[in-house]
Amino acid sequence: MAGVDLNSVGKVSQPLEYSYAWKDVVLYAVGIGAGNDDLDFVYERRLKVYPTFATIIAQPALAWSLFEAKVDFTRLLHAEHKIILHREIPREGRLLTTARITNIYDKVKHALMVVEAETRTENGEHLFDNIAGFLIRGAGGFGGERGPKAGNEPPQREPDFTDQLTTWKDQNVIYRLSGDLNPLHIDPDFAKLAGFDKPILHGLCTFGFACRSILRKLCSNDPTKVKSLEVRFSGVVFPGDTIITEGWRADSGGKKYIIQSKNQHGNVVLSNGMVELR
Repeated sequence: MAGVDLNSVGKVSQPLEYSYAWKDVVLYAVGIGAGNDDLDFVYERRLKVYPTFATIIAQPALAWSLFEAKVDFTRLLHAEHKIILHREIPREGRLLTTARITNIYDKVKHALMVVEAETRTENGEHLFDNIAGFLIRGAGGFGGERGPKAGNEPPQREPDFTDQLTTWKDQNVIYRLSGDLNPLHIDPDFAKLAGFDKPILHGLCTFGFACRSILRKLCSNDPTKVKSLEVRFSGVVFPGDTIITEGWRADSGGKKYIIQSKNQHGNVVLSNGMVELR
C-alpha cells in the first residue's frame, strides 16, 4: 500500500531506552510555556513533572513505528494522542518503552495508523502508556475497517471551566529542543512548501498547554491527579497564539471532563478531548 505498509500491523519493537535528567524536565516545561508562575515545574528543589512529558519519553518508540510501517513522511499528520498515567513520572531516570502497531484503519481517503507504546522503569514498573494516531493522507481506500468514530463532543452549554494561556512568539524554538526536530516547526521555507505562511507550533506542544490549563483549573497543579488525557489535533496553532482550553463535566463525580481548545480567533485546535482524574 502506497504511503504505509499494511503488513506492519502487530509488529512490536524492542524496548527502546530514553534517559533524562531534571534539566530535560525543566526544558520541556518551559517549552510548553511554564515560567516563574509555575515554579514547582521549573525549579529543581521541588520539581514536579507535567504528565504530557510522557510524550517526549515515548518519542523513540513512536518514531520506530513510523519507520517500521514505511510511512511516507510527506503525507503524515499526527491526528490524535492519548496518555494513560499509572504512576508519577520520575524527575530523572532511564526508562524503556515498547511500541506496538495495533491497527491501520481505512478512512476512505486516508489511513489512520494506531500505535500503543508502554513505558516501564528498568525494574519493570509500569509508568505510563501513549496511544498515538497517525493519519497518512491519500493512503485509504484499501477495504479495511473504518475504526471507531470520534466521541467526547462538548455539550450545548457553557463550559464548567475555561483557562487561557498565551504562547510565546519563540515557543516553537524552545519546544523543539525536547526532541521533535521537524523543520515544519522552525524553517519558514519548509513551512511554505507545506502550505503555511510561517512555521506552526507542534501539536504536542499545544497538548502540553492544554494539560497545564487542566492542572491549573482542576488539579491544584498536582500532576499525580491526572489519570489519562486524550485529544484530537483539529487545527493549527502559530507561535504567539493564545490557547483557550474549556472543560465540561462528563460524570457525576467530577472525575471526567470533555476537553476542547481554541485559539484567540475561536478556531478549534484540540477537539474530542477527555481528561480522567484520580
